[in-house]
Amino acid sequence: MFVAACPLVLASASPRRQELLRVLGLDFACIPAEIDESAWPGEDAAGFATRMAREKAGAVARAQPAAACVIGADTVVAIDGRVLGKPQNHAEALAFLSLLNGRTHTVITGYNVRVGQRGLNLSGHVRSRVQFGNFPEEVLAAYAVTPEPMDKAGAYAMQGAGCFLVRAVDGSSSNVIGLPVGELVQLLLQQQIIAPVTGNLYR
Repeated sequence: MFVAACPLVLASASPRRQELLRVLGLDFACIPAEIDESAWPGEDAAGFATRMAREKAGAVARAQPAAACVIGADTVVAIDGRVLGKPQNHAEALAFLSLLNGRTHTVITGYNVRVGQRGLNLSGHVRSRVQFGNFPEEVLAAYAVTPEPMDKAGAYAMQGAGCFLVRAVDGSSSNVIGLPVGELVQLLLQQQIIAPVTGNLYR
């Protein structure tokens, strides 16, 4: 579907982000970043997610060729002024799910695209609103003790078994999964980092 004009590097270990890029037909390397993921005092959810994306991309880019395009991303869940990242244990997963249960929350993914050779360093973020159904605590607990919530912001995976929790999404569904594909593709096309594959190349 798309072809890259330069080497692509995803600064993430997330299988969800990898799959979202892979379905576009893109070849890329996957190199997770080792950074401090602590929030700054007073930092809001969008600022935190965008800063994390920048720092991840920056950390990985330093060890890549200048011609490479490095993509960083970070996803958080926000509700009641709180930022929910990945739960530390199953008890915290249940606490997150109980907070979200029967309510609407915001999922924010920050992203950063940089190409050192071109001096390109562009960031942004995308918001989606997610409405949860209302479930008894024993249902939430049954999901919370599975492995799935443990590496997910907000302790659920809309693309997995956690899909039953979600009643409606207002905005980008891929953003909720971990990467705002529509916005990212537009940016990469505008910067001529990727191009559509045309003709009979797929035959």
